[in-house]
Amino acid sequence: MEYLETGREMSLMEKLGILGAAAKYDVACTSSGVERKGNGQSVGNCVAGGICHSFAADGRCISLLKILLTNECIFDCKYCMNRCSNDVPRAAFTPEEICTLTMEFYRRNYIEGLFLSSGILQSPSYTMELIYRTVLLLRRRYHFNGYIHVKAIPGADGEIIRQTGFLVDRMSVNLELPTAEGLHALAPNKHRKTILTPMRQIQNGIQSNQEELVLYRHAPRFVAAGQSTQMIIGATPENDYQIIHVAENLYQRFALKRVFYSAFVNVNEDKSLPSLPGGPPLLREHRLYQADWLLRFYGFEASELLDERRPFFNVMLDPKEDWAVRHLEEFPVEINRASYQKLLRVPGIGVKSAQRIIAARRGVKLTFADLKKLGVVLKRALYFITCNGRMMYPTKLEEDYIVRNLTSEKERIRFGSDGMTYKQMSLFDDGVFERPVERTEALHTAVGIL
Repeated sequence: MEYLETGREMSLMEKLGILGAAAKYDVACTSSGVERKGNGQSVGNCVAGGICHSFAADGRCISLLKILLTNECIFDCKYCMNRCSNDVPRAAFTPEEICTLTMEFYRRNYIEGLFLSSGILQSPSYTMELIYRTVLLLRRRYHFNGYIHVKAIPGADGEIIRQTGFLVDRMSVNLELPTAEGLHALAPNKHRKTILTPMRQIQNGIQSNQEELVLYRHAPRFVAAGQSTQMIIGATPENDYQIIHVAENLYQRFALKRVFYSAFVNVNEDKSLPSLPGGPPLLREHRLYQADWLLRFYGFEASELLDERRPFFNVMLDPKEDWAVRHLEEFPVEINRASYQKLLRVPGIGVKSAQRIIAARRGVKLTFADLKKLGVVLKRALYFITCNGRMMYPTKLEEDYIVRNLTSEKERIRFGSDGMTYKQMSLFDDGVFERPVERTEALHTAVGIL
């Protein structure tokens, strides 16, 4: 039993307050990537389009019940609020308590799934067994058919991890820090090999399961939504060049679905930790996410984005803009003839707009007005493209000129110093449209009337 300082036994909601707050630094929650319909017997379902998520101010995905099994921990990682040397309120859920919370929150339409992580209680295997018992109860006794994402505990018995993998949709193993040297300095109880071992086991399990499903369509699924990982950015001195190379290697060697980057938040007074006079490096985290997107969907390689002479991303430009102004020999790109891969490298053209361009130009010669309708962000793309051999405006193909225009005072005022806005947009933000949205149109859109 968990007790307060007064000696009174801790209530379930008091535990939830402690263990919900303790989970907020783990950012590796994402859409499900899994399709599983309700079967008429179990509670809930899982939609491939993703868990319908909304992010709280501290980064938590509030449509998932995101909690720790316990914030007790035998390790003393210097960056962690829950390290064993910290004097913080401690609590632990039983598997039954987590099931109760998940089912009651789901029935009230508060959540659509569970994200469960944990500190290390007694030993990695003991903790992983508690996580396994929890998801087994949810699936078998409570017949919960919704999305479940759990952390695989490095150092835990491989068989427990394997059995857990057949019950959950996604598993993740935290890399913690980008390099083994950083891990040795700030988390001396953890080792890179111990972390990569369950990552490899999950990868092999997913691959074997996919081969089995070809032969036996109704075979149980193993970690159907794949695995992910998370690394802390800014706690150790690695540069952006090193970090994106680590991410690229993880994607190639372990077939990860996502690498998450968590800006370091200094919650402990420790001389080994860096001081953060400007606060957590959120802009750096943002640039790394943008670069990660380029690696996964745009055909870029880490060595194209940065190198040892330029090891950090430009603060004022997003990574694709920065690459483009340094490779002006690749531009301008003729919209009506360029390959799909060439289009993807143009700032302001995304995956969907590139696909639309390829489809639309089969029947007509596209103009700049057409590109706007297809979703191209012309204020960025106009420096790098031509339509029918002409640029949108007279433009000098010079790096200084383009950078000045991309980072002009007007754009800084409207979008922030890095060209992006961090304010959450309204569904009916009139600034997106050429004319104001009528009230009737907004209401019809909200209720699904076309």
